Amino acid sequence: MSHPDDQSPVNPLPPVIVALFLVLVGIEATLWAGSTGLIGGPSAVGWRLATVQQYAFSAEIFDWMLATGAWPLEHVKRFVSYLFVHVSFTHALFGGVLLLAIGKMVGEVFSQLATLIVFWGSGIAGALGYALILDPDLPLVGSYPGVYGLIGAFTFLLWARLGVLGAPQARAFSLIGVLVGIQLLFGLLFGSNPDWVADVVGFAAGFLMSFVLVPGGWQRIREKIRRD
Repeated sequence: MSHPDDQSPVNPLPPVIVALFLVLVGIEATLWAGSTGLIGGPSAVGWRLATVQQYAFSAEIFDWMLATGAWPLEHVKRFVSYLFVHVSFTHALFGGVLLLAIGKMVGEVFSQLATLIVFWGSGIAGALGYALILDPDLPLVGSYPGVYGLIGAFTFLLWARLGVLGAPQARAFSLIGVLVGIQLLFGLLFGSNPDWVADVVGFAAGFLMSFVLVPGGWQRIREKIRRD
């Protein structure tokens, strides 16, 4: 048995969340250092723009792939690569902080693979929703649809727990309600950015996927089908 004094007062972060965070931070640190002239010389100032052009999700390119039936890897990768590209250091900072905070809570319950599926699956769903609902001209970048998917998974855990306790399960949606309210407020004050649609779709995808991905979820669904 381990001695209490030997145990860390802080629970370690799930490895998959650490890996995602390091990729996000590594890309942003490189782009930031290039924009400030620390590395890369004068040409590094354009690294961020070039990265957005190559890795951001584009509704126009998606429409072209649908119309032609051609799905080249260089464009298909945008469904997930956009999650690691941000428009500024602050944009990446908030995304990284949310990833660590929410990812820790989800990753402690879900398996590492399930946590990764929620993040990437929600990012893909968010991009599809962004293109199909809005068909915008602006490219989609940022980790937020994937992070909102993790928020959806966390909401599912709260929702399930409140159901077991017999408490009002609608309380589980208070976090997403606050976040969407803040986004709408900022939109009214500083101008609306349509990428919030991708965030909401990502949240819904994360919540729905959790029915299957939560430990024992698929088995419970099969048992319910058999009973019905």
